[in-house]
Amino acid sequence: MQVLIIGGTGLISRGIVKHLLARGAEVTVFNRAQRENTLPGSVKRLTGDRNQFEDFERQFATTRFDVVIDMICFTPEQAASDVRAFRGRCEQFIFCSTVCTYGVKIPSQVLVDESFPQEPISGYGRNKLACEQIFRCAHDERHFQATIVRPSNTYGAGAPLIDNLEADAVAWDRLERGQPVLCAGDGLGLWQSTHRDDCGKLFAYSALNPRTYGQNYNATREVVFTWRDYYRQAAAALGKTAQLVFMPAAWIVRHDPARFGLLAEITQYHGAYNSTKARRDVPEFICEIGLTSGATETFADLRRRNVWRDSGTDVLYRSMIDEALACGVAPVPA
Repeated sequence: MQVLIIGGTGLISRGIVKHLLARGAEVTVFNRAQRENTLPGSVKRLTGDRNQFEDFERQFATTRFDVVIDMICFTPEQAASDVRAFRGRCEQFIFCSTVCTYGVKIPSQVLVDESFPQEPISGYGRNKLACEQIFRCAHDERHFQATIVRPSNTYGAGAPLIDNLEADAVAWDRLERGQPVLCAGDGLGLWQSTHRDDCGKLFAYSALNPRTYGQNYNATREVVFTWRDYYRQAAAALGKTAQLVFMPAAWIVRHDPARFGLLAEITQYHGAYNSTKARRDVPEFICEIGLTSGATETFADLRRRNVWRDSGTDVLYRSMIDEALACGVAPVPA
C-alpha cells in the first residue's frame, strides 16, 4: 500500500505513520521540512509548500498513490488544490477535519455523533466544513473515494498539553510548584482527550478500508472527562494534586482575549463526542492510552525539547489568581 501524507511530521501524523508502517505500508510525507524529523528512515520525504498551488499540483502530476491523507488542509483553496492534484491519482483521499465543525450546541443525548448538524462558530471550524464539502463533492463526482475524520483534542509528544484556558499551558508548571491554577466555570464541563497514537489508528486503518469510503468519523477516545477529572489526571503525571480556582470564562478571557482564545472559542463549551461509528467500521481503532500516562510522556518531551513553560515570569496569570483569591474564591482540590 502506497500512502502519501500531506504534512506527516505533526502530532497526529506521527501516530498515523507508526500504524501505517505496522501495516506494512510504504509511506511518503510531503511538507516544508521545518519540524524536527523523528520519522523512521524508511519514510520517504518530499519537500515543498502546498500553498504554492501550481508547483504542488505539478509535483504530483505523474504520480499515483493508493491513499492520500491530508493533515494540513485548512482552507477551501487548499482543498480545491488537493482535488486538482489527486483526482484520478489515488483510490482514497482521507481528510483530517475537526469536531469544531459541529459548533457548540448540545444534543439531547449529550454526546455529539456524526449526524449532528454542523454549525461551527469559529473561522477554523467554518473553513474545515467548507473543505469537507469540497471533498464530498469530489467523492460524489468519483474523483476518488473520500473519508473524513474529525479529531477532537489530541495530545502527545511533539506538542504542549492544553489546559482549560490555553493551548500552551502555564498551569502545569504552577501545579509542579504547588500553586493553584485557574479553571473556567465550576470545572464540570465535559471534555475528551485522545492520545495521538490512538487517534492515528483511525486514519491508518481506514486506509483502503471500503467500509470507510464516503463516510465521516469522530476520532475520540470513549472516556468523557469533566475538567476536574482532566486536571486531576494530568496533575498525577507530576505527582501533584491540582488546586483549582474557579472563575467565569468571560472574566478570564477579558484579561487577555488573544491569549485565552482557546477558552473563548472552544473549551468553555462541552466537548463530548460519540465515536461508536468509527469503532464499528474500523475495529482496530481501540484507544488504549490513559491521560496520566500520556501526560507523563508529553511533559517529558516538553522538557527534552526545552520548551517547558516557566510560570515564574507570568505576571498576568499570577495577578489573575491574586485577584480571584482577593474576591474570596478559595482553591478547590480537583
